[in-house]
Amino acid sequence: MNPGATSPPTVASSGIRLVPGIPICQTDLPLDWYQAEFRPYAEEYLALPDRTPETVLPWLDRYALPALDHFGGSLLLLAHFYMGGEIVKLVERYGGKVADSYVLALQAVRNPEKKVIVESAVHFMAETIATLANDDQQVWITNPKAGCTMEMLAKDWMVLPVAEQLAERYGDDLAVVAYMNTGGRLKALAGRTGGAVCTSSNAHLVVDWVRKQGKRVFFVPDHHLGRNTAHKLGIPLSKVVALPDPQVFRQRLVVDESIVPGGLAALDAAEMILWGSYCGVHTVFRPEHVRWWKERGWKVLVHPESPLETVLAADGSGSTDYLWKAVAGAAPGSRLAIGTEAHFVSNARALAKQRGVEVVHLLDIPDPSFATAGCGCATMSRNDPPHLAGMLDLLRRGAPPDINRVLAGDVVDELTARRDRLTPAERSSLVAEARIALERMIEVTEAAR
Repeated sequence: MNPGATSPPTVASSGIRLVPGIPICQTDLPLDWYQAEFRPYAEEYLALPDRTPETVLPWLDRYALPALDHFGGSLLLLAHFYMGGEIVKLVERYGGKVADSYVLALQAVRNPEKKVIVESAVHFMAETIATLANDDQQVWITNPKAGCTMEMLAKDWMVLPVAEQLAERYGDDLAVVAYMNTGGRLKALAGRTGGAVCTSSNAHLVVDWVRKQGKRVFFVPDHHLGRNTAHKLGIPLSKVVALPDPQVFRQRLVVDESIVPGGLAALDAAEMILWGSYCGVHTVFRPEHVRWWKERGWKVLVHPESPLETVLAADGSGSTDYLWKAVAGAAPGSRLAIGTEAHFVSNARALAKQRGVEVVHLLDIPDPSFATAGCGCATMSRNDPPHLAGMLDLLRRGAPPDINRVLAGDVVDELTARRDRLTPAERSSLVAEARIALERMIEVTEAAR
């Protein structure tokens, strides 16, 4: 199947504006957080008198515009919606695209003329792009230590031993559904077990497809999205078993009566088995937060990485693309409380203001009895203007750090940037299996449009 053949490659503008005089929001990183090659750019950025567009844009133009001229139409910049407003709009300023993880994954294969792809997001997203890319396309990430807490609790060395034990118990009746927030080695596992990749927007379609093949689903890694998907499909929660928190589970990695809630009998009766990982940003949302806003006339929308009881209490739930379109399409005078990553909500608030719509973060409750507060994706925010400037300039000069190059199967330690890279033969095998899983997702998703 050709994953680029089913829909056009265009991505609509985010609609975000960098308003003159308004400080750029993202927090500056300490100088020692930068790779040696990027520190000169960071020093310049940190020395700027302020973070307004009037100051930052001329500085960034010095590096971005020569790179655009050098590479011409072969350069593609990408960012995820969770990035701070400055990266989102800066990427768009230089002709790049901003989207959710599903659309980002398709950008290389749908834009074959783009030979140098620079991503400002997290590593698993860049790796997915590289998995689907053509051989003559290079994928680079502005900061290789930009990871995902959910994916960090589902590394291949943690999941594969458990998957092997489940496969021994259930044989070919078991299929892995790997959420996009996984490394390529787990996407390959999904491919070779007859499963597929999914995103938050199509998880119900993919899981339903796998179940129609008569298979039991091992859903990796987010147990909240897995449980929400099961509920959406009408699977009784008594038929859904979540393995323990990986921070505890990884000490043993043995599937037995002491580990499985309800014991092995519950596991044998399960239609879905959930890996126990989660997103730290979304697990804090509670039904009481939803009720507070609804009682005051606000419409509440949340991301499905939130707990099931929160999703059920809300007026709607969906992917970042769903949430963004809800804001962009809201009627003037609408009031939306959104439960997801804080940078996203900040960007959505700016978009909504242009249209006479009010947007608040679900946790921004002006009541001292609510102690929680919304947070951004800290690892995603490790991509910032100095990283973008440095990556573009180093690429133009022919001196990009190899650690920033992303190949399928790469595993990077988010603390040290130490990388484990497969041999060419191993990578070729992984790409074949991971592409099967990704193309199954694309086929199932596009067929449902």
